[in-house]
Amino acid sequence: MKIVNVASVPKRSPFRYPGGKTWLVPYIRAWLRSLPSLPRQFVEPFAGGGIVSMTVGFESLATHVLMVELDEDIAAVWESILGKDAKWLADRIMKFDVTVENVRAELDIPAKSTRQRAFNTILRNRTYHGGIMAHGSGLIKHGESGKGLKSRWYPETLYKRIMEISDFSSRFTFACTDGIEFIHMNARSVDTAFFIDPPYTAGGKGKRAGRRLYKHSELDHVALFDVAKSIKGDFLMTYDNDAEVLEMAKSRGFDTEVVPMKNTHHAKMFELLIGKNRDWVREFRKPREDYLPGFGPE
Repeated sequence: MKIVNVASVPKRSPFRYPGGKTWLVPYIRAWLRSLPSLPRQFVEPFAGGGIVSMTVGFESLATHVLMVELDEDIAAVWESILGKDAKWLADRIMKFDVTVENVRAELDIPAKSTRQRAFNTILRNRTYHGGIMAHGSGLIKHGESGKGLKSRWYPETLYKRIMEISDFSSRFTFACTDGIEFIHMNARSVDTAFFIDPPYTAGGKGKRAGRRLYKHSELDHVALFDVAKSIKGDFLMTYDNDAEVLEMAKSRGFDTEVVPMKNTHHAKMFELLIGKNRDWVREFRKPREDYLPGFGPE
């Protein structure tokens, strides 16, 4: 399988998200096409930047999309965009003058509302090094072409993405809760498809970067694999290609496939995809032009 050209995939998320799954979008399309029928529900229990959920919702690959995220800051963004504060947030981004002094002054003030928390989260995500919002991260110093803080601050693009998501908001539901528990509560639904991408450490290599990237960086991976086994519908799970993770998958009868990708430094890497049957793998390998033209910067 060829490495996905991420420039060819529409960028719909407002986040610049570490470990983002833009590269996985064509695989998600292929997986959902392989199912006997359109899922009534598509659930992303560790939604994060939400590019997969956005793709499924925008492209009508499921009847409805349920996004779940435990991080309260990220949750504030989705709650605002999918709720009544999308226009406020988009306007706030357009009007904000990004300077070191303004950014620090803004982030020094505790957020008193969900929408203000959402703006602060986007501001940190777009002005912190690598988009990393976990404790210990700091402001971009040089950025692309020496543009500093503004190198990832695209107000017009962010405005457009936020308002487009708002226009499609009826296709989405968001919940700020524990991902594993949410899977457990919905596992018996035969017409629900789960995309499971936990940004947490596992095994010798799997997800080890999670500790420095994410606020909630610990997870019971055995419990996650066990609850995945109870899913009556279908699921696709993604992990770093790690021997311990592979053993957890195989011991539960899951099918696996290693697929190529490029990281943010353009180095070739391999990701482990885990599912219930081989139909999705056969769909991946069909010769087809499966990309849509991208729009806008990251």
